[in-house]
Amino acid sequence: MRNFFFVTLRIWKCKLLSDCKHVKGKPNLYSPLLLKGNGKISFGKNVQIGVIASPNFYSHYTYLEARNLGSEISIGNNVSINNAFSAVAFSKITIQNNVLIGVNCSIIDNDGHNLEADKRNSDTIKTKDVLIEENVFLGDDVTILKGVTIGKNSVIGNGSIVAKSIPENVIAAGNPARIIRNL
Repeated sequence: MRNFFFVTLRIWKCKLLSDCKHVKGKPNLYSPLLLKGNGKISFGKNVQIGVIASPNFYSHYTYLEARNLGSEISIGNNVSINNAFSAVAFSKITIQNNVLIGVNCSIIDNDGHNLEADKRNSDTIKTKDVLIEENVFLGDDVTILKGVTIGKNSVIGNGSIVAKSIPENVIAAGNPARIIRNL
């Protein structure tokens, strides 16, 4: 009964509020998922949204937005996304197979607003694709910014802000994220 009120009803609510019409695949929902925008969102096989025994399970949801007609979010096979994740794509965000994403992570492929004060309310926004390659592990509270590629098998430490690409087979952490050691 508790699960119905605190989880199932919230999942239904987010399904009703979702307006993205171009969704392919069906993730395994353990927590609410809100899908927004005019672009495409695709899920591979065995994608898990939410983790029961983890922070923010009863209070947060996953937010995916493919903002414009040409925008795309693509999530590969065997991806596990923990609670309170958000991804906003103006161009393209790709998460390849076997990726683990920690609590309260976010990925954004754009600046959100123009950085010049006199153009801040214009529709001209800088955007660059984001790619998370196979078998990457993002710790809790990681933020990935536009134009970043994280190489396969790499680990990003808790609380990191990734503003530049990270090669494969390394551990990186910090603000801004820097390589700590090779794997």
